[in-house]
Amino acid sequence: MAVFQGKGSEHDFSIFKRGKIKLHEMLILLADSGFQGIEDLHQACWIPHKKSKNKPLSNEQKRINKALSSVRVCVEHAIRRAAKRFKIFSTRYRNKRKRHGLRMSLLCGIYNFDIS
Repeated sequence: MAVFQGKGSEHDFSIFKRGKIKLHEMLILLADSGFQGIEDLHQACWIPHKKSKNKPLSNEQKRINKALSSVRVCVEHAIRRAAKRFKIFSTRYRNKRKRHGLRMSLLCGIYNFDIS
């Protein structure tokens, strides 16, 4: 598992693009509106619609945005609970880099076992 790091002020999408991660074509990617343009890198992605000054959102677009946010909030809450329980997620990782992916996978497995 590759670990990509960026400066504190670097956006996640910039780190994602620089990493050149190959995602399986059947994988559906849920992203927030900060990832505009990810459609060029991965076809199966769901991103909320953004309104502009001169073009408000239609009722259908609002409905889609609400459905996406209701799915994404469940994921965000799970990440928050795991980060609160295991401080390794929310602090600086100070161990060997090649073991980072293994440790994160183990902690996520423990968390999934605990909530099931």
